Amino acid sequence: MKLWGGRFREPPDPFIEAFNASLSFDKRLIIYDIIADQAHAKALAIAGVISEELKDKIVKALEEIKIEIESGERTINGDEAEDVHTLVENWLLEKIGDEAGFLRAYRSRNEQIACDERLYLKDETNKIIQLISGLQRTLLQLAEKHRGWIMPGYTHLQRAQPVLLPHYLLAYFWMFQRDKERFKDTLRRIDISPEGAGALAGVELDPKIKAKLLGFSTSFENSIDAVSDRDFILEFLSNCSICAIHLSRLAAEITLWASEEFGFLTLSDAVAAGSSIMPQKKNPQPAELVRGKTGRIIGALVALFLTLKALSLSYSSDLQEDKPPLFDAIDTLKSSLIATEKMLENAEFNKDKLSKFPNDYLLAVELADYLLKKGLPFRKAHQLVGKIVLYAIDKGKKLADLTINEFKEFSPLFEEDVYSFLTYDSFFKRRNFSGGTGGEAVEKQIQKAKEVLSHYG
Repeated sequence: MKLWGGRFREPPDPFIEAFNASLSFDKRLIIYDIIADQAHAKALAIAGVISEELKDKIVKALEEIKIEIESGERTINGDEAEDVHTLVENWLLEKIGDEAGFLRAYRSRNEQIACDERLYLKDETNKIIQLISGLQRTLLQLAEKHRGWIMPGYTHLQRAQPVLLPHYLLAYFWMFQRDKERFKDTLRRIDISPEGAGALAGVELDPKIKAKLLGFSTSFENSIDAVSDRDFILEFLSNCSICAIHLSRLAAEITLWASEEFGFLTLSDAVAAGSSIMPQKKNPQPAELVRGKTGRIIGALVALFLTLKALSLSYSSDLQEDKPPLFDAIDTLKSSLIATEKMLENAEFNKDKLSKFPNDYLLAVELADYLLKKGLPFRKAHQLVGKIVLYAIDKGKKLADLTINEFKEFSPLFEEDVYSFLTYDSFFKRRNFSGGTGGEAVEKQIQKAKEVLSHYG
């Protein structure tokens, strides 16, 4: 039974009826719809529209339906009603008869769907935050486990300067921390009740009472905006997209590092896959999929942008199309977070590969800094060290293997103390400033990460 139809002379075309229906996907919101219905019944009773007895009857019947759904006793095929709101009212009608029709008083599906989505996103945002925290804990554990391990840092995918592996891993910790903070901040704009807005002009129920009944922090300021706003979903999907980009970057690193060319880490068999033709292969497939699924999440954001573009106020059925990409983005992000955490938990880092440098040209900046301390402008020092590196390459030598006479051929500023600048110990000691890659600095960063994780959950 539909919630409308009185002014229509003929039934809808079967194809169009199916085309208009949304139950196949908005059924995911059914528990939230029931919760909102229970709050609406209570608000109607507070306003004196229905009796306390009828309110209790409706709330009890809705709770029974909720329990039946959660237990699996009552299932949804996806074609038994136009949408989730109609389905719930039809089931309520079966339970208590025509009195179920009072639930439609002072109500529009326009506000209902906005309310359901906000309740749903409040829960899903917190679930995503917890998954991000789990991934951060794994990164932190790996950082603690590999204290002091040296690896090359890269720019342009070319070896640039040495860094500590924990420092590298914690770079992702802080990326995901920002993701978490974005989601937490967005919760403030999700946590606004649209209940009481009606179709667009508002209804004779106190919106603030309904907001309190549903656990929202506040209520809408404008009834038209309340039913037409999907900014909160755009913002949420933007957060999902940024988080997915971070996951994709980490996945790209795992893919590279697991290759024989890099060999920085090995994934256990539990999180790898084989080849259908080449028996020797062990592929980092979950990392590749995390990287690939990022496009789906970003696509969801773009899809909603295009849905909202030039859409007149207040409500149009175009907004029905916000849910499929939203649901897919949430599922994809959550599974990607779990997959990434599992990969890291099952990754074994190769210390020899990480710290085995064919030459020590990664310390070339140290030579330039040495000359700077001797009074040479850095621009000239940079050019001079470039020539020294070229000389060392031609001679097949490491920088530290050059004699003091060879150094002096380039500049009289070089003294025996230059060799103290060409060790990894000295390099890292000079980088024990806040946020640096020195051992002491990284230790402080680990402690700060623990505090942040403890504070933010």
